Amino acid sequence: MPICTSCAQPTPYLYTVYNSAYNFRLEQCTACHAFADPYVEHDTLTLLLDLILLKRDVYRHLLYNRGLGARKVGDKTPAKEDRWWLIARLGSALICVDAFIRWTHISSSHPGDISEMATWNRAAIAGFVRILVGCFFETAAFHAGVVLACYAVLKLLPSPRSPVSGIREQFRYSHIPLTLFYSSLTKLFLLFCLSIWRPDATKTGLATHARPHLHPNATTFTHPVVVRALELLDEDKLDREWVVRNVLGGMAAGFGLRVVLDCHPILTTMIIITGWLVKTAVANLVSGWVGMGLGVDDKAAEEMWLAYSIP
Repeated sequence: MPICTSCAQPTPYLYTVYNSAYNFRLEQCTACHAFADPYVEHDTLTLLLDLILLKRDVYRHLLYNRGLGARKVGDKTPAKEDRWWLIARLGSALICVDAFIRWTHISSSHPGDISEMATWNRAAIAGFVRILVGCFFETAAFHAGVVLACYAVLKLLPSPRSPVSGIREQFRYSHIPLTLFYSSLTKLFLLFCLSIWRPDATKTGLATHARPHLHPNATTFTHPVVVRALELLDEDKLDREWVVRNVLGGMAAGFGLRVVLDCHPILTTMIIITGWLVKTAVANLVSGWVGMGLGVDDKAAEEMWLAYSIP
C-alpha cells in the first residue's frame, strides 16, 4: 500500500485518473490533509535532482509509491509493480556505469592525460569485462552485508508501539537494495563527471613550477596555518574520487537507510560500516584477478583497484 510522503500514513490511493493519463486529481492524506504524494505529477528530471539533493520525500515516493496508488474511475483494483524486476534493471545499469568509471580510472597510467587511455581493442574489452565482474561481486557483497546488518538491527530493536508507522508497516527487505541503488546515483553522477572532465596533466605540472598570475587587487593568504589548510585541496593531495565514492556515497546510503528503516542515524552508520567491511573482504579476493590484462602493471592495477574500492 502506498504511503503519504509527508507523514508516512498508509493511503489506498495517491491520485484518481479520469479520462486519460494526463487528467488526474491528487488525493489528500486523511491524517495530515496534505497531498499524499506531490511527486506523482513531477517529471523524471525533478525526481533525479531531488534524489541527488537527498530529499526525504522523494525517497518515500520512489521506494513505496512508484507505480502504485493509481485509481481509475470505476476500477477498484490498485496497480502493482514488480520491485525485484526494478532492482535488477536499475542495478544492471548502475553496475555498468560504475565499471566504466573504474575502467577509466585504472586503465590510464596518467589519469589527467586522456590520450593515454586504453582504446577499445580486444585487450581493453577483456579488462573492462574483468572490472565489470569485479564490480558485480563487490556490489553484491556490499548489499548482502547491509541486508544482514539491517536484519540484525531490526531484530534487536524493541517492537514498535502502536500505532505502527506506515514505513515500518509497509517495509520489505527488497526496499534495502533499492535504497542503496537510488542512493548511489549521487556519487556515480559526480564520479562520471570526474571521469570525463579530468584536469590537464600538463597544466597541473606547469602550475607546480610557475607562479600563477593574480589580479593586482587579489587577496592572498600568508598565514602558515591557512596556507597549509588550503594546500590540502590541491590536485596532488586530495583524492576527489575517494572522497566522492566513500564519504559522499556513505552519507547518501546512510540517509537512504535512515528513511527506509526509520531508526537512529547511529544504527544506519553501523550498518554501512558492516557493508563496507564485507565489500573490503571481497575486494581483496578479486583484486588480483581484476588487475590482470588492463594494459598496465598487474601489481599497480591491483593496488589501484583496492585503493578505489576500500574505504
